[in-house]
Amino acid sequence: MRRNPTEPEKRLWRHLSASQLAGHKFRRQAVIEYFIADFFCPHKMLIVEVDGDTHDIDSDCKRDDRLRKKGYRTVRYSNLDVMGNMDGVLADLLKKLEETPDRWAGSQAGTTPNPVSGETAPGRFRSVRGTDRPETSEEEGLK
Repeated sequence: MRRNPTEPEKRLWRHLSASQLAGHKFRRQAVIEYFIADFFCPHKMLIVEVDGDTHDIDSDCKRDDRLRKKGYRTVRYSNLDVMGNMDGVLADLLKKLEETPDRWAGSQAGTTPNPVSGETAPGRFRSVRGTDRPETSEEEGLK
């Protein structure tokens, strides 16, 4: 994993972090299989890659194919697109998110499946003494 993201990655992350893109949650530098994705939306199993001039297209195609077989979808944007056409990148990404089926049946953006029961519930989860449960408004003040 890289400690310092590229400038295009920083700029895109400013629009993806904190569920800013239509409520879709993204992770940065997510480990998937033995690959590291620039950005990952777990709810949609959608990987977002920001590619510079030095990317190996053959290697990228093999990686994308392997992940596709596991149910992941990869979208790629060039550094130039991110730096010069952020509105177009975000519009295209939102379209791709809307086209992609939800990973968890019956869930919506902003909801998370409970790792214990498998049910979908709104809100965030955090580990509490080995169990996962949604945070309540009272507990949020205890952070």
